[in-house]
Amino acid sequence: MTSCCSPGRGESVPNTPASLWATESGVVGPADRDYCGPHPQGMVRLGGVAFTMGDDRRLGPGGDGEAPARRVIVDPYWIDVAAVTNADFAEFVAETGYVTEAEAFGWSFVFERFVDRRVARRLEAAPGVVPRWWVAVEGASWRRPHGHGSPVEELADHPVVHVSWNDANAYCRWAGKRLPTEAEWEYGARSGLDGAVYPWGDELTPGGEHRCNIWQGEFPGANTADDGYVGTAPARSFQPNGHGLYNTCGNVWEWCADWFSDTWHAVDRPHTRRSPAGPPQGTARVIKGGSYLCHDSYCFRYRPAARSGNTPDSSTGHMGFRCARDAMPGEPVL
Repeated sequence: MTSCCSPGRGESVPNTPASLWATESGVVGPADRDYCGPHPQGMVRLGGVAFTMGDDRRLGPGGDGEAPARRVIVDPYWIDVAAVTNADFAEFVAETGYVTEAEAFGWSFVFERFVDRRVARRLEAAPGVVPRWWVAVEGASWRRPHGHGSPVEELADHPVVHVSWNDANAYCRWAGKRLPTEAEWEYGARSGLDGAVYPWGDELTPGGEHRCNIWQGEFPGANTADDGYVGTAPARSFQPNGHGLYNTCGNVWEWCADWFSDTWHAVDRPHTRRSPAGPPQGTARVIKGGSYLCHDSYCFRYRPAARSGNTPDSSTGHMGFRCARDAMPGEPVL
């Protein structure tokens, strides 16, 4: 499955050899790694209450399975206040020698505005599968977000991108954490404002203040960058939401643990009312939050309820992740 915003590697190159897929074995640290005891650094403890997940208003482009709005309970959990940064990921790679899937494949998707055409190639794909503004760039990876000649060193505090779901999962295991479920991610993003369009209310720029990094102008031709950024912003940009989380709308799409389905939540199942985890299998994983490329004329997905999916081996210049972990009984709330 591919969203209009996130081209999927699995669909554009269906015959990619499995031998090129990065794996988790042999590179991750101990599963119980915990650097900071009961108060994990850079995380907040949430959950234990019911909230309204999803949205019935059809605000987005449709077909993503936001509806129906439904009451669910998420058990207590910890979640990172910000997306994993390039500096964080570099530490993981330095310790483990991990090779991302983009590096193994030799290319990744980059938005056309950032591409040096001398090092780019377009994939041969069926019309409509990969939007025209995405270019497959030789050498693009987390180390070189736009391909050769675009080192990541100046973006140390920006979210790591060009990481697949498999890469994100490997990092989480090394850190003694895991990816958040979609319900956990959405509860954290909503920050207690059930039914609001954004984590801060229903107005995109209250008082004229930008609260997220999205596309301004006419997509995809002209970005005025009124929010201060053309590409990614630092992971702790803008005002955090009411739960203390940064950039849960815009900046980068974030991988979640769940398999994606646009129909699974339409059926009320008792086991989906408490800590729901999506369908038991699928071909794509959930991504949430939208990115710096979202614009309401095309991709009004920079909302907590919005969702999309991509194949687990896919990577782009606007997909990243944050980590979560289970809360232990008796742990104090920060």
